[in-house]
Amino acid sequence: MSDGNSEVKQSSMEVFFNGLVKENPTFVLTLGMCPTLAVTTSAVNGLGMGLTTTAVLVLSNAIISLLRHIIPNRVRIPAFIVIVASFVTMVQLLLEGFIPSLYSALGLYIPLIVVNCIILGRAESFASKNPVIPSIFDGLGMGLGFTVALTAIGAVRELLGAGEFFGIPVINNALGLFTTVEYVPISIFVLAPGAFFVLAALTALQNRVKRKMQEKGQNVDKIQSGCSSDCASCSDSGCAHRFVDVDGAPGSVADAKADRKKEG
Repeated sequence: MSDGNSEVKQSSMEVFFNGLVKENPTFVLTLGMCPTLAVTTSAVNGLGMGLTTTAVLVLSNAIISLLRHIIPNRVRIPAFIVIVASFVTMVQLLLEGFIPSLYSALGLYIPLIVVNCIILGRAESFASKNPVIPSIFDGLGMGLGFTVALTAIGAVRELLGAGEFFGIPVINNALGLFTTVEYVPISIFVLAPGAFFVLAALTALQNRVKRKMQEKGQNVDKIQSGCSSDCASCSDSGCAHRFVDVDGAPGSVADAKADRKKEG
């Protein structure tokens, strides 16, 4: 009994670290770019959006995994959206009631979590095919990976664009110890182009670190928790894994079209 539990725990931790590092939704899979580029004008905004998305991701993964044998295949996407939308509404009301400043800063991007491709992607590719515990760890890993990425981008943009870190004037305080010169913020970093500059730089830095790890013989390959292909370089715009045969087994796009003709 203990061996089985340790095996499940090890597998869950592998899934967790996969989402956090190896298959980071922002730096590796480049998913959820809308909030990544829009709300990361400060570190606190990035942290708030990341944790909000993490909460919704973990809860929705758990419920979808519990209901995976009950939800019919042909209506699974609408069912996933209803589940996700329910948790987004709950989180939105909690933020509005208890953290109104963060609610105002994130604004429209909170309800847009419903259609965030990270959440729907994990629901479709992982939670709907795996038990509850691994699904929770998958949501936690992906969510925290998203949070780390957004917070890092927001911190760099805030530091260079305003000279602050979590609202504290760090650069001017540091310069004040040695000189009377004041830091002139590079305002482009808190504007839209700055988000692209910082994202590109941090993604390149992560790729460099991974390359160094590979040179040292460390395994940095993704565990492919979602499907059997590499989503980061996938060129299949109509992924076959989104379709099912009549018997419920995964099928190809051609099979799905043929099934529709037969039914018609």
